[in-house]
Amino acid sequence: MTPALRCWLMKSEPDTFSIDDLQRQGRTPWEGVRNYQARNHMRDDMKPGDAVLFYHSSTTPPGVVGLAKVASAPYPDATAFDPKSPYFDPRSSAAAPRWMLVDIAFVEKWTAPVPLERLRDDPALSGMRVTQKGQRLSVQPVDRAHFVHVALLGGSAQADALLAAEP
Repeated sequence: MTPALRCWLMKSEPDTFSIDDLQRQGRTPWEGVRNYQARNHMRDDMKPGDAVLFYHSSTTPPGVVGLAKVASAPYPDATAFDPKSPYFDPRSSAAAPRWMLVDIAFVEKWTAPVPLERLRDDPALSGMRVTQKGQRLSVQPVDRAHFVHVALLGGSAQADALLAAEP
């Protein structure tokens, strides 16, 4: 039996990597995550086919701008081994990688973002991690009901197909 798809929220600063960049590329490694909890989500919990809310942070307003999906099993983040990379970690090596990543693939961009304030003001999203003060984790799990509700707010045309897909 195939395990059920999980849902996630992944944050990116749009001036670093935006939903438009993902749409152009189609698929990308989610490199440079240097938080152990976020790394553990990617390494231990994410599976190909899992649904992703793509979130623009450090912008006005921050919010969910579209959908993506996990497109690979976890593998070592090679930027940690490259001394020229801003994500270099001298304690990480190919033989003993400290940092992992997954690839994500573009699903859809929404015509308008669902701003963080709207998420916070919606009683149906009570308890959603991104709405909580001080929640800065760049990769976080999302309850399926919250994912569906945010997709509805965003006018998603692809959420049902994404959630029904086999990994």
